[in-house]
Amino acid sequence: MNVNFEPHSFLKEFHIPAYILAPGSEAEKLRDVPSCPVLVFINSKSGGQLGGDLLLTYRSLLNNHQVFDLGGEAPDAVLRRLYLHLETLKLNGDEFAPEIEERLKIIVAGGDGTAGWLLGVVSDLKLSKPPPIATVPLGTGNNLPFAFGWGKKNPGTDQDSVLAFLDQVRKAKEMMIDSWHILMRMKAPTEGSFDPIAPLELPHSLHAFQRVSSSDELNMEGYHTFQGGFWNYFSMGMDAQVSYAFHSERKLHPEKFKNQLVNQSTYAKLGCTQGWFFASLVHPSSRNIAQLAKVKIMKKHGDWQDLTIPPSIRSIVCLNLPSFSGGLNPWGTPNKNKRRDRDLTPPYVDDGFIEVVGFRDAWHGLVLFAPNGHGRRLAQAHRIKFEFHKGAAEHTFMRIDGEPWKQPLPVDDDRVVVEISNLRQVKILATHDCRSRSVHDPSSPTTPHGQDDGERDSDEEESVGEEWRKFGAADTFKIPDEMKVQKARRSEIAESLGPVSVPKENVQEKSGETKHTLYQGCALPQFTCPTSQH
Repeated sequence: MNVNFEPHSFLKEFHIPAYILAPGSEAEKLRDVPSCPVLVFINSKSGGQLGGDLLLTYRSLLNNHQVFDLGGEAPDAVLRRLYLHLETLKLNGDEFAPEIEERLKIIVAGGDGTAGWLLGVVSDLKLSKPPPIATVPLGTGNNLPFAFGWGKKNPGTDQDSVLAFLDQVRKAKEMMIDSWHILMRMKAPTEGSFDPIAPLELPHSLHAFQRVSSSDELNMEGYHTFQGGFWNYFSMGMDAQVSYAFHSERKLHPEKFKNQLVNQSTYAKLGCTQGWFFASLVHPSSRNIAQLAKVKIMKKHGDWQDLTIPPSIRSIVCLNLPSFSGGLNPWGTPNKNKRRDRDLTPPYVDDGFIEVVGFRDAWHGLVLFAPNGHGRRLAQAHRIKFEFHKGAAEHTFMRIDGEPWKQPLPVDDDRVVVEISNLRQVKILATHDCRSRSVHDPSSPTTPHGQDDGERDSDEEESVGEEWRKFGAADTFKIPDEMKVQKARRSEIAESLGPVSVPKENVQEKSGETKHTLYQGCALPQFTCPTSQH
């Protein structure tokens, strides 16, 4: 992409002053607030050498303090420090801090797992003004960036490529997307070999969680609870098995996986060697979804219904975005008859419903490459639950947003429960021609079924356990009590003083507008951020 601009003046629109990012830095004299201040998080291990190269390029163009290597510092620590300092600056009368907070955007470069990590952190922090997020495709599948128009090929790492991407970010639109919470209850395995991956090595997006509801029938000794979330999909069966084989091979021989094209080629070969093109001959029926689990869905709150899974289905996908397995759309767009007869809708990203799709084998999956091709549409639901009991299979394979694991199944009279529930929404940045669609978009072909039933109001959110309100990626951001007291004192002082006469020397001319410096002209105490919060 060729973008014509003067780099120095262009980059000022994304620059965040050091004093905003690093407490103790000398305040800079700014004439204008940057129109698109960005924080950049890069997984330097993604994309072979591309992650490290991209990190160097961004740091050469922007303030070093606004570009972070995820291998060195967790994003929740960065955002907590930044937003605490912004509160301090606002209390001390800094006029740029609230504007930067209002306009702030995040860029995250990595695979789908990295992007999901950032989205989960921002969601869990529950910031008063959460920043929208743009995703740079540095993984193998890159389904999440592709769904929102950022492409699926690894980007260039030179300055021109980065400048062109920043220009896209500046012009991008904001969209709300649903997030999905997953809760898994199980007994930890005591035996069995899962080489080369240790027993129960779960994705980074799943976190151990100790507390469960007192009314939960699995709230008993010996059961372990894991919680997390996803933004694109949860899958189980043949596709997750191929992904697990790829993940295992990459862990054994990381030197062979330095190029996206090589990775995709290896992935395709593993799909063939796993036998899914001849599933009816190679794989026993005990691995079919209907034999593994009992599935229930909820379309209206409190109304669980059994979901009948056809006996031939060997893979099931719970999909939030229209991008799966490298940009394919398993749900497609139901025609008018299907919408009327089965109450189906297109796959909106913000309607509170997840699409449930089944596949028989790899040949069935190839139909997605055909025009209007789609998998077996099973349901659209607000919540879905899988209950696994003792059976012929010792394990199955599961995957969340590209991260697979080998899931042990019950061997005694115990059970494994996986429950997926609509949680809340976050803001994401998208190009104007992206494939994802909002239910609120005037161009959407139809109003979704039961949208009102799929929305969760604040009363309901407060009525459920804490495990249903967070991913476990970060603790909620809270302003320290002493800062709240300081803010209250300032409000009282300002009210007691009444209208303040601002001296002429404290009036600044900016971009043709007259602005008054906040709280100047009256003596107010300065607030110092507590050392423990830095």
